[in-house]
Amino acid sequence: MCMVLSRAEQEQLIEKLQVFKIKGRDKRGRKILRIIGKFFPARFLSAEVLNEYLEDKIYPRLSKKPFSVVYVHSEVQRSDNFPGFSALRSIYDSIPAQIKDNLETVHFVHPGLQARLFFATFGRLLFTGGLYGKLNYVSRLDLLWEHVRRGEIEIPEFAQEHDEDLQCRPMMDYGLESDHPRVHGAPATDSTVSMYSMRCIS
Repeated sequence: MCMVLSRAEQEQLIEKLQVFKIKGRDKRGRKILRIIGKFFPARFLSAEVLNEYLEDKIYPRLSKKPFSVVYVHSEVQRSDNFPGFSALRSIYDSIPAQIKDNLETVHFVHPGLQARLFFATFGRLLFTGGLYGKLNYVSRLDLLWEHVRRGEIEIPEFAQEHDEDLQCRPMMDYGLESDHPRVHGAPATDSTVSMYSMRCIS
């Protein structure tokens, strides 16, 4: 991390950004855990605090029945949102066995070429116990609605705009065109906690 926050401040940041949200059901009636990758404040958050947050606030609500995950990867930046290999493994190893068993599908929205290569190379090493086989790459939101009821989850506006860009510029899927937000004329912002607060969805 490049900025030291107290445990309480880190927990407040996770809540404020709504990185994790349990709401709605998929077409098979399973609860949905929505995760927004762009909102994940990797540089300000420790794996220990994140694990404790998940144990206290998320896992108890998913322990009884099967559920699915919708992970939105749109506009994720490695420097801001990627916690690192060791942190990823720590988080995964801390997931209770019952939660791993109840997790049936991870819908990975807007994966991009780099994410696909990462999971193809390291996925089986990082995620044992069958999680890698539960990944379902979803390149377009229209494909997500084949699995999730429309209106059951909230998709951030930036992800919808990214989806429109992909429709018009499909080579972005293969890394042949840049998908960096500044390319599209988005204003530059400093990488601070205040920046993350502006990204929050209401």
